[in-house]
Amino acid sequence: MRVKPESASNSRDLLLVRHCQAISQSPDAGLTEVGIEQAERLADFLCDYPVDFIVTSRYARARQTIEPYSRRVGLTIHQDRRLNERILSAEPIADWRGFVRRSFDDLNLHAPGGESGSQVLCRAHAALEDIFEREHRLPLVVTHGNVMALLLHSRDARFGYEGWKALSNPDVYMLSNSPDGSRLRRVWRP
Repeated sequence: MRVKPESASNSRDLLLVRHCQAISQSPDAGLTEVGIEQAERLADFLCDYPVDFIVTSRYARARQTIEPYSRRVGLTIHQDRRLNERILSAEPIADWRGFVRRSFDDLNLHAPGGESGSQVLCRAHAALEDIFEREHRLPLVVTHGNVMALLLHSRDARFGYEGWKALSNPDVYMLSNSPDGSRLRRVWRP
């Protein structure tokens, strides 16, 4: 039988991480040399947090981002395709940044063969809810810039296109779900 941790606010926290610098945007793209160094610095940074569960998207760059930390603390890396990066389109989009900007204002906007922000949020929220239901002390989720920005935007409407542009590789936010609402706070200090 699991016992819920005692907490005055009954809040549930989760660390949301954007992957380190990658070679490309393809699902099998690994980290660059800089990205590998970033992953080591990220591991140093995360050692201050009581993480007890790790889950990443199924993309290589997400898994490689957290492998140094996982090895240090002896935690298994779980994967969940619902955390994969957003598919913007089946074909290249000439003004893809403009498309991303508009997608924060219109969550139903999608290009041919691509996902809308609403579709991404549906799958990503379901993944996070499944993680929260496991009642870990502090789960850690590694995902991608567009997914992360949409999740942060869903919790704070002020986090939109400019917030997405300001995300670093890597980046780390603390998400707190509590009875009085969701909060987010950037905790990464490069």
